[in-house]
Amino acid sequence: MTSERECYVYMVPPEETEFVTVGRFELNRTRDGDPMGRFVYGRSWLAREDAVPLDPVELRLREATYETTRMGGIFGAIRDSMPDFWGRRVIERNSNITLLDELDYLLKGPDDRAGALGFGLNVAPPAPRRQFNRTLDLEHLQAAADALMQDNPELAGSAAAQVEELLLVGSGMGGARPKVVVEEADDLWIAKFSRPDDRWSYPRAEHGLLGLAATCGLDVAGSKLSTVAGRDVLLVRRFDRDRAENRAYRRHRQVSALTLLQSEESDRSRWSYLLFADELRRSSANPTADLKELFARMSFNAIVSNIDDHPRNHAILAKDRYWRLSPAYDLTPTPQISKDSRDLAMACGTHGRTATRQNLLSGHGRFLLERDDAESIVDSMVDAVRSEWHATMRRAGLSEPDCERIASAFLYDGFFTTAKTAKHERRHDLTRAHRTCSEGRSIAT
Repeated sequence: MTSERECYVYMVPPEETEFVTVGRFELNRTRDGDPMGRFVYGRSWLAREDAVPLDPVELRLREATYETTRMGGIFGAIRDSMPDFWGRRVIERNSNITLLDELDYLLKGPDDRAGALGFGLNVAPPAPRRQFNRTLDLEHLQAAADALMQDNPELAGSAAAQVEELLLVGSGMGGARPKVVVEEADDLWIAKFSRPDDRWSYPRAEHGLLGLAATCGLDVAGSKLSTVAGRDVLLVRRFDRDRAENRAYRRHRQVSALTLLQSEESDRSRWSYLLFADELRRSSANPTADLKELFARMSFNAIVSNIDDHPRNHAILAKDRYWRLSPAYDLTPTPQISKDSRDLAMACGTHGRTATRQNLLSGHGRFLLERDDAESIVDSMVDAVRSEWHATMRRAGLSEPDCERIASAFLYDGFFTTAKTAKHERRHDLTRAHRTCSEGRSIAT
């Protein structure tokens, strides 16, 4: 056993299903009282032919002691494995303790967290989980989530312990909304519950937006809808898991754009698609394809007002030794008051976070795109969203009143007008050039 300020880090290697101990993480304080994190890879891990690093930027595979005082002493790849608001709330309720430190949240979380990492106090790693909540448990889980969100005192005793233990499995997933991991057939799904105070059906709206993104040619996580006790539940297929022949799951490494940017949630200075593109160009096994996808995804977020596009909602994934941009996930339309001005969570061009066609195109070279190619991506996506958003949302089961509630997310007049004007100007220039040629005059380039 280690001290309370240390833990072992486990990983499921590529193509395997069993955890292997890869290193040790220590969280202490400097003489000034600041948190200091240390990580070292184990020699046995470094000696393996299939050894891979925890991430491609901060914890490269070598014999060294890594140290950081950033982010409370938590390395980015480890932070990505920690629960967010919802998971922390479940852990606090399950532990009956509210004064937990970061290492407590790391160790008390379930082993089925995002990515391929696990953590524990024993040198020997745990056996892989083989039992999961089933979709037939969703009604009980929905009721427990409601009670937990409302701090319902009637949920007490053995009933509380039973449902909260069910909720604990899956609380390692990020985000603020209630969710659990469930199994159906040979896949694992993240079940995202609706809330009694929702202004529209968030599950149906997210399902519809994922479908609209796919219509626009984006690579998105698979999703489907379920109805539980008259409430909508969105099921999003986990792309960081694949079922193996032994009925266990292969776990794929995953790190967020926040980690790739070596940024913090409290400091937005590096929250930028352009900087993300720079890092992706260095880490991706196919940067040309991934950068084009990222540019299209950025454009889509601007057009549909997915302003919750912070770096935790982007990731890179390694299903083998190599990293690629992960499928898109957590896409949510946000109704807007202004029809001609809005900002994304991340800088999307040389003019910051302003979500305009001009700003999106201003950094096209950082995505390895020619100007004409970038314009084609944006304009075709504008046309697709304008013509398909309503029908796609209705096919996803969103009611007409709910469509009206979120319509301002799509009716971005300033963006559409700009695109239409640009097309008109290009056609006018081509017409003028053709007329000039036919009259035998030279054309200024």
